[in-house]
Amino acid sequence: MPSKRKELEQLSELIKQPQIWTSDSDTDSQKLLRRLSQLQSELEQWDELEKKLEEIAELALMASEEGDESLSDELTDELEAVKKRIKELEIRVLLSGEHDEKNAILSINPGAGGVDAMDWAEMLARMYRMWAQKRGFEFTVLEILSGEQAGIKTFTALVKGPYAYGYLKAEKGIHRLVRISPFDFNRRRHTSFASVEVIPEVSEEVKVEIREEDLRIETFRASGHGGQHVNTTDSAVRITHLPTGIVVTCQAERSQLRNRQIAMEVLRSRLYEYERKKREEEIARLKGERKEISFGNQIRSYILHPYTLVKDHRTGVEVTDIEAVLDGEIDEFIRAYLWAYGGDGK
Repeated sequence: MPSKRKELEQLSELIKQPQIWTSDSDTDSQKLLRRLSQLQSELEQWDELEKKLEEIAELALMASEEGDESLSDELTDELEAVKKRIKELEIRVLLSGEHDEKNAILSINPGAGGVDAMDWAEMLARMYRMWAQKRGFEFTVLEILSGEQAGIKTFTALVKGPYAYGYLKAEKGIHRLVRISPFDFNRRRHTSFASVEVIPEVSEEVKVEIREEDLRIETFRASGHGGQHVNTTDSAVRITHLPTGIVVTCQAERSQLRNRQIAMEVLRSRLYEYERKKREEEIARLKGERKEISFGNQIRSYILHPYTLVKDHRTGVEVTDIEAVLDGEIDEFIRAYLWAYGGDGK
């Protein structure tokens, strides 16, 4: 952590400079304060763990000298807890991307596989909701469109929490499910696909030009999963950005005004990502690079039949307890991805 301590010292000195506070724009000072707060929080956590390890070492030495074995189990449990926390903080060090610390906008769409794919998309939505809950993150469904028979056709959620995007960027891509279909009368094995898209929630400080004349804004009656009405007013909002064709829908709130505000925030984030991808594609074109995007390029496979296995094709990590994975235990995959790609993961 020496580099982060040095950065904290530099920022602490910089924030004392009067020009930081006399600028016409307060964007720089806000960024500075956020980064300063983030560094202070991270370093305080490392300091606490260091003190805890010293306490455990002192108690273990004392117990050894006195021949007291009664503290053995307690010290072992405390040490395991510290090790787990250190692993989490080690991952934080890897989250150095430009937007890693931001909230995440998570979208899931079924691919090939018909009703099985829509059911699979709903299973993934549940998996990420449970993962977020275990981390103490806020998980707000912004848009959900149910399938006629089962599952979901469209799903978008806002995941709020420290480094939500940094963690969830590991989940971008095609997810494949192999199982005996519950919708097949002949109980045959089916393969289903769903795509997961994750983009950072960018704040208003990021300059994205959105002209009012480029927007088509529609309101409609919000409906919940299965089609039941959430309310009897046209509170849901759909915004179409005409130049790009990007469509954003929000029905999370009962207030039409609040849904419109949230939809605009999501639109800003998607436009930012749209422009970023355009720049990357242009660079790739100039370099002569070609990337094939197809369902054959899944990042992870979830196999329920004829055996149980979840395998990440990028890192090689395999887990046999598929039920735990589908209940949100995906940190092992995220950790391996971040160790492999760190802040460079897109």
